[in-house]
Order: sequence, then structure tokens, then C-alpha cells
Amino acid sequence: MDQPVESIEYILTQASRQACVCFTFRKAARAVTQYYDRLLRPIGLRVTQLTLLSAIRILEPVTLKKLAEATVMDRTTMTRNLDLLKKKGLVLLEPGRDRRERLVSLTDEGRERFQEALPLWKAAQDQILEGLGEEKWSGLRAGVAELVALTRGK
Repeated sequence: MDQPVESIEYILTQASRQACVCFTFRKAARAVTQYYDRLLRPIGLRVTQLTLLSAIRILEPVTLKKLAEATVMDRTTMTRNLDLLKKKGLVLLEPGRDRRERLVSLTDEGRERFQEALPLWKAAQDQILEGLGEEKWSGLRAGVAELVALTRGK
């Protein structure tokens, strides 16, 4: 007979002493994302979409590959998100130098929507930073940068 898997009681006890890093960060990311999404709802954007618009605005015209790398997003998720932004008329996808490459840029509507979103994003940002305080935010930001570097092998 197979050895029994550790009991759920043991696993829960261990989890209470040392929370799973992945679960903890995903839970925080979901909560923060939902908060920003609530404040951006009036203009019909999600914070993930605003993040993409921002990255495109900085890098445009940008290849899908470079955009995925810059946002630490897999290409499948990137393509799905860009398709939604394209349907809203906010981004333009064009062929690149070769058949495999596609270039992404903002449309005029995408630029306008980005500008409309900034005050709403800033309100969310300011409320969170005010609640955390500069010292705590600085420490969190440094810790997250270390975690990203550690998990990306850098």
C-alpha cells in the first residue's frame, strides 16, 4: 500500500507558520487589482489593460515579444489582452519586418482613453500609498524587485 500523504492538519499547521509565497502574492495581487478596477470602471478599463496601454505608449511601436517581456506576461495572455483592446479600438496590430513579427501601437482613441484613466489611476495609487506610508511601500517595492529577480534567474 502507498504511504499516506501528509495529513491536511499538518499541511495547514505548516501553512499557518509560513504562508505560501505564491498564494500570498497572488492574493495581494488580486485584491490590489480589484481595487484599481473599481476606480477605473467609469471609463471601461481594467488596470491590466491600462498597464498594457502604458507600456505600449512608452515602447511603441513595439513587437509582441518585447511587450510580453517588458510586462512579464506570456504571449498567449498578451495576445488575448491585446485582442480585447483592439476590439475596443484602443490598439493597432500591424505586420512587422517579417511575417512572424507583429507591431503594436496605440490608436488616437487609445491615447485619449489612457489620458482619461490617469486621474482615476492616480486616485487609487495615492490612496494605497497614503495607507501604506512611504517607508513600508519602499520596503515592499524593494522586496518585490528581489523576488522577481530571484524567480527570473537574474
